[in-house]
Amino acid sequence: MPHAAVKIDRIDHIVLTVRDVEATCAFYARVLAMRPATFEGGRRALMFGRQKINLHQAGAEFDPKALRPTPGSADFCLITDTPMEAVVVHLRACGVEIVEGPRPKTGATGPLSSVYFRDLDGNLIEVSNYVG
Repeated sequence: MPHAAVKIDRIDHIVLTVRDVEATCAFYARVLAMRPATFEGGRRALMFGRQKINLHQAGAEFDPKALRPTPGSADFCLITDTPMEAVVVHLRACGVEIVEGPRPKTGATGPLSSVYFRDLDGNLIEVSNYVG
């Protein structure tokens, strides 16, 4: 009898390995309104919507971990309802350099308008709106 396929619903969390956990919390709180949280054992995370980003201090990561955890190796897209023009104004007001955009992209469920920037470790962050 064949095994049933595992059906994935959504991403619960991702992990970023960072050089400075507290500076990362401050950056994401200021720039993207994420809520820093502390969990058992002093673990830190950034909360938003129904997801979170767990933070691991480079050189002191929690097990299990990625095979080669490295600050600045992530590239991910976040969806917002904030109009793209307001996103750009906010990023500039925060002193965040825009790497690219806004420009059209393709998301998981349709066309996007996206802007790209880097966090303190050099991770590439894409903030997008679904278009249409």
